[in-house]
Amino acid sequence: MLLTSYVLIAAAFAFAVSIGAHYTGACMGMPYAAGAIRPVRALVLMAPLALVGAVLASEGVETTVGHGILGSATVALGLALAIVLSALALTSAFNLLTIPTSTIQILVFSTVGAGLAAGLSVDWRTIETLLVLWAVAPFLAFALGFLFVRAADRRRPPSEGGRGLLRPAVFGLVAVGMAASFAMGANDVSNASGSLIMTGLFGLMAAALVGGLGLALGVLTWGKPLLERVAFRIVQLDPRMAIASQLAQAAVILAYVAFGYFTSMNQALVGAMIGVGVARGQKTVLWKAVRGILAGWAAGPLSGAALGFAVATVFGRLHWL
Repeated sequence: MLLTSYVLIAAAFAFAVSIGAHYTGACMGMPYAAGAIRPVRALVLMAPLALVGAVLASEGVETTVGHGILGSATVALGLALAIVLSALALTSAFNLLTIPTSTIQILVFSTVGAGLAAGLSVDWRTIETLLVLWAVAPFLAFALGFLFVRAADRRRPPSEGGRGLLRPAVFGLVAVGMAASFAMGANDVSNASGSLIMTGLFGLMAAALVGGLGLALGVLTWGKPLLERVAFRIVQLDPRMAIASQLAQAAVILAYVAFGYFTSMNQALVGAMIGVGVARGQKTVLWKAVRGILAGWAAGPLSGAALGFAVATVFGRLHWL
């Protein structure tokens, strides 16, 4: 039992590391793409903000993951380990392929699959709510990104501003990247720390601290490839479009977190990026890259449910649940 506890904590921390790396592009991709900040500085700035967001603003989301998905007051250590290992394996695979996907959707459906394999009830009302919120988020970010760019362009046409990066644009880009980094910590730490809460091993604050430290480490050690992917392969951006994209994403994420729910950082960002692209003409959007990311989103939940079910079934036969 004690060994299983240590293994679960290590696996949850490793998952947090993977998550932190996975979302570097979603948080600092816009400032980096626009040339407002260098990659190393972007990652060094992002890491502590993700930790602070995790510790200070994740309580509602952690409660949803820890107690709102499976209809059980506490979950066996072995089952929680099956969930984390499944989600960790899939997230790491997507990281290696540099495909931005939703770790949230992977985690939730890994939990559902593992819970069903263990014979636990699933709170389908929570799943239905999450599915609706996930579906809405990219369109909400799209609308906000579109409106932000249109409003800014009406105030000062792009031809007057040029493509040069002035000091206010630099500050604006870095500021929205910082906001997104804080939002990521609050939004995504529960993917890893939720397993520590659902087993009763840790309370909300301690679990958030462990997960937040993992996020920060992942940002610093493994984040650059995803930073490159999101920054340069989806939309051709000028500074105004980049600020609008990141601001729309952060607004959507923080609004969800405020109500105890979470959604995909990447989906919100890509929705916002497409919105600002459409505001300037659809030719600015690299649709081939977007289609590849959409394929990753579709594969994430399905693979999460399947792998969670399979791993939990194996653990059950080994009497580890």
